[in-house]
Amino acid sequence: MLKVGELAALAGLTVRTLHHYDSIGLLQPSARSDAGYRLYDRDDVARLHQIQALRSFGMSLADIGLYLDSPAASPLAVVERQLAALDRQIAEAARVREQLQRLHGELAAGGQPDLSTWLDSLEQMSMYEKYFTQDELARLPMYHDEAVKAQWKGLVEEAQELIRTQVAPDSETAKAFGQRWLEAFGRGTGGDPDLAARINLMAQRENGAPSLPSEVLTYMRTVIGALKTAIWAKYLAPDVIARMHRHYASRGQEWPALVGKVHEQMRLDPDAAQPASQALGRQWMELFHDMVGTDPQVVAAFRRATEEEPLLRKGSGISDEAIAWLRKGLGRA
Repeated sequence: MLKVGELAALAGLTVRTLHHYDSIGLLQPSARSDAGYRLYDRDDVARLHQIQALRSFGMSLADIGLYLDSPAASPLAVVERQLAALDRQIAEAARVREQLQRLHGELAAGGQPDLSTWLDSLEQMSMYEKYFTQDELARLPMYHDEAVKAQWKGLVEEAQELIRTQVAPDSETAKAFGQRWLEAFGRGTGGDPDLAARINLMAQRENGAPSLPSEVLTYMRTVIGALKTAIWAKYLAPDVIARMHRHYASRGQEWPALVGKVHEQMRLDPDAAQPASQALGRQWMELFHDMVGTDPQVVAAFRRATEEEPLLRKGSGISDEAIAWLRKGLGRA
């Protein structure tokens, strides 16, 4: 068995870190010596490997504890996840190497890459990494897929042209473009509502995103709002639509942060049993009722629209799983 100092040295950690893991119940030694020293056996070291692996995926210590204590946890599952993450990192490294090779060739030939090429790369790296782990970035096409990035660049240029030519956001031309934008956003986020929710949160907090000027973001929010309003109008009365407009003008900025919190809490508490999960459900319902009111017929019409019109959910980061999770938490409150 290993003493705490020996394990710390072999694992490249500090003794203080192992003491902290012990104090929060994440990694408790299997035994103690007669003198009271912590002693770690093979199973303890295997658990430490899992902890450090999961930390490298960006999981918090609280998340790691919940995962390791769940039936789904096993050393094999963690190692398989490490291998999958490593494969994605290798693919990402190969993509970056290919890009650097092109830059190297251009520079070696006496050329000079555009300033925007360097700035876009720097902006993308610094901003995205504030919101996503490397494992998540490897699953985000709009970050690493050159074809997807090229498509987005083209869409941004189209949006800028619509702005330049003063195409009204509620025009049929703009709404048709908005639908293409939402479909591309779905592909760019790999169809993952959690990634979509955090892209929305990033765009809101940073007043844009890499290669997405703030004026384009503002215009597209208005376009998509007009596109979805035209659909809502088939289900809801004009006074409810007017109420929704007032809600989005005054409190619309609260939704991206709330959707992001819901996805984070879903990972921490899949059964929606914790008080924090139930509090999120109450916050969601308060914001929802501010948007559409409390009339049961209106609420039923709203929910029917979301079930029958998939476009209403696109781009929001709100998934069927998130709605079911919220309802489960409210049912337990």
